[in-house]
Amino acid sequence: MSSRSVAGTEAMEALGRELGARLRAGDLVVLTGPLGAGKTTLTRGIGAALNVRGPITSPTFVLARTHPALGDGPDLVHVDAYRLGNAMELDDLDIDYESSVVVAEWGRGLIESESASGSWLEVVIARPEGAGDAFDPEDAPEEPRTVTITGYGPRWEGMQW
Repeated sequence: MSSRSVAGTEAMEALGRELGARLRAGDLVVLTGPLGAGKTTLTRGIGAALNVRGPITSPTFVLARTHPALGDGPDLVHVDAYRLGNAMELDDLDIDYESSVVVAEWGRGLIESESASGSWLEVVIARPEGAGDAFDPEDAPEEPRTVTITGYGPRWEGMQW
């Protein structure tokens, strides 16, 4: 487990690029954090590192969005699990976990079992109390977030962030 302070959207996207550079097909990243914390911004950086077709936007209304690779790398599947009630609803999305990088917002406790390798990353983004309480996360102030990355399973054993 590793924690760091991330100040602003550019730094969050840069962290996503750093993380994305380490990801490969079959990897699962579970993002946890309140509305406006920066989950989609982090995913945008991951998508840039993976060189996938964009733009990367929140998949809230479509539940899952696949961004095809523009080169030889894996596709990115960006999932918003907030409105999913159980694993059966997740299965209905027919996600290709083995040949894609899957990033799941709001997926804690629901999607980890889908990891084919038994490994996944959990990224928890915390923001100061009261920050970004506006309905539109884009109106949230640029306050530092604390990002904690924890690796689970053999794929991430000993990985330093």
